[in-house]
Amino acid sequence: MHTATIDCQLDYEVGSPTHFRFNIESAFHEAHTIVEERLSVTPSAKVRHFCDERNGNRFVRLDAPKGLLSVNYHAQIELSHAPVPLYLEEAPVTAIPDDVLRYLMPSRYCESDIMSRAAQQLFGHLSPGLSRVHAIESWIHDSIYYMPGFSTSTTTAQEVFVQRAGVCRDFAHLGITLCRALNIPARLVVGYVYFDEPPQDFHAVFEAWLEGQWVLFDATRMAPNERLVRVGTGRDAKDVAFATIFGNVQMLRKELVVDQGDTPLRPETVALPAGLVTA
Repeated sequence: MHTATIDCQLDYEVGSPTHFRFNIESAFHEAHTIVEERLSVTPSAKVRHFCDERNGNRFVRLDAPKGLLSVNYHAQIELSHAPVPLYLEEAPVTAIPDDVLRYLMPSRYCESDIMSRAAQQLFGHLSPGLSRVHAIESWIHDSIYYMPGFSTSTTTAQEVFVQRAGVCRDFAHLGITLCRALNIPARLVVGYVYFDEPPQDFHAVFEAWLEGQWVLFDATRMAPNERLVRVGTGRDAKDVAFATIFGNVQMLRKELVVDQGDTPLRPETVALPAGLVTA
């Protein structure tokens, strides 16, 4: 069992009264337990909490007046990771549960219908199951160059496939797309985890549905999957943005600190452009 201590600081310059929706709190999920947590907002504001019961995603909504807004989330989380079997089969489409079928469909950033021919050419000849998804994960790791700042908030999986560069979100979107194109349900998972490089930020991986269970994959191989503190789960980044902003806002600071016991505490500040902020 691992313990993670998390501190997330978000500072904004609000140009006019604005509504915010944040997805920064640890999700309700069987893989981890919330030992303690606190959310603070400055200046004080009326905060509304709600949870997406389908995935355990937790959201915070608030209205902010013109001026500075500071949001801090601090938590201590215990993680318990169940080992993944060595062999897992793919489910035939007819056996995919109703609530999982949505993760087989194309979505905003994952054009699995357009990528079907490429997926079949690359992976259609491989034996179905866990090993085929690992092959997808390895191909992305070996073929896509990790390049912060290369992609944008609107970059899709098809564009990543063509441009051969991106960040963790792009790696995950491409994994999801190739899986769906092979009739393997897949979805995006975003959370907190410690890694050395690049500077600390939210981390994105993907999950595939194999033999009745969701299995995590990370084509960046930046951190062990069992260390991830899940925050958001969805079809793609459209569902799991850490901040959705309805107004004229500029982000001043995003600072994340993740301490997982055997790793040093090290804050890093990530500068983002003004406007809509997505995970």
